[in-house]
Amino acid sequence: GNNNPNLCLSPNVISTGSQSNGQEDGGELGQAPSAISANNFIEFCKGETITNGLQNKGGSCNPIPMGKMPAFSKMTSTIIISPQAGEDMPANQAFDISVRVANLQPGTFTNPSNTYYSAPQDLNGQGIVIGHTHITVQDMGGSMNPAQPLDAGTFAFFKGINNAGDGQGTLSATVTGGLGPGFYRVCTITAAGNHQPVLMPVANRGGQDDCQKFTVGQGRNADGGGAGNNNNGEGSTDENEGGVVNGGGSNNNGDDANQNENAGTRSSGNNNGA
Repeated sequence: GNNNPNLCLSPNVISTGSQSNGQEDGGELGQAPSAISANNFIEFCKGETITNGLQNKGGSCNPIPMGKMPAFSKMTSTIIISPQAGEDMPANQAFDISVRVANLQPGTFTNPSNTYYSAPQDLNGQGIVIGHTHITVQDMGGSMNPAQPLDAGTFAFFKGINNAGDGQGTLSATVTGGLGPGFYRVCTITAAGNHQPVLMPVANRGGQDDCQKFTVGQGRNADGGGAGNNNNGEGSTDENEGGVVNGGGSNNNGDDANQNENAGTRSSGNNNGA
């Protein structure tokens, strides 16, 4: 990293593209003019609460540059391989969630308590994003096809995976104690080393993350018609740097070495792994 203490902005890093609002020669219908800056928005956060490496639930302003972008041919991509779409898992029994990630060097996971978003995204010598991934599971409220977006602050399980996996891109997390009966969505959140979502070089592309819907304790009734228990409890607020978060009435009696960056609200479920 660049630990240069100089507080002056070098002319060599000025983004001349930031000096244009994108509409000088006319733009397409519906486009908005960009904010502009002659000095890389260096004082954009002046007067605001600075993020300072903290997970501030009241909101903050982060002055850190976005960082290095991979080439088009090295964009990150993820697929969930377990559980499979529509698969029904036994209730309250431990199971593994497995994902496979392409074009990510996993295993770099900085301290989420005081380095959150505090350094730019970086690449390794092969031009691959350096970072890690997260697994988050949410209860969908008794339906495989909810009509409303799920509350982003509520989750039944969350885990940041801080290891390098099998060396072939496969990473796994164990849901210790399993989940209660219900209808669930599992998603990945792929991040750079300092936990920011990975940034890609172009807009027109496939997604970097994956989601999968599955059921727990529904037997053959996995079509969304069953009631299922609504374990839509709220996830843990604290940095569980030694445990997995199971929210919404699910039990977690295991102990785990992986750290977590949990930004939900306090759960009514058990979390004994911290």
